[in-house]
Amino acid sequence: MTQPLVVTLLLADGAQQRFDALRDRHFPADRNHLQAHVTLFHAVPGEHLAAVRDDLGTAADRPGFEVEVSGVRSLGGGVAFDLHSDDVTDLRTALARAWAPWLTRQDAQWKHPHVTVQNKVAPAAARALHADLAAGFTPYAVPSVGLGLWRYEGGPWSPVARYAFG
Repeated sequence: MTQPLVVTLLLADGAQQRFDALRDRHFPADRNHLQAHVTLFHAVPGEHLAAVRDDLGTAADRPGFEVEVSGVRSLGGGVAFDLHSDDVTDLRTALARAWAPWLTRQDAQWKHPHVTVQNKVAPAAARALHADLAAGFTPYAVPSVGLGLWRYEGGPWSPVARYAFG
């Protein structure tokens, strides 16, 4: 069986570094196999790699856009930053239509983008980080720079391709 594909929204270096630093600081080290990421699709069947590559190349043929970091969300056992962008929602919706026959239930029911900076910790630790990050939080914008394609390998991901906007 071919390993599933993961599709992410890529953020500009400054935003990526900020989210990575938070993830490195607050995610359990033994479970932190990845950099911070904005997952658009969790498990596209790997046998569709050629079509996915073509579709991502077409989708990236557009200017980059701003994504609003709109809030801090409790995950119960972790914390994420909610993101908002009509552009990313429209882009993802178009890809989901094209890939509808292949999507898992999780990917078909996707709600909105986010960046998880902590997960799989005790609820008290998650509540403390949420309170800390939410105190005085003000929404801000970060630039998106493209789309990432990865192969899921049972924990870690291996990079397949990057598709820069523009």
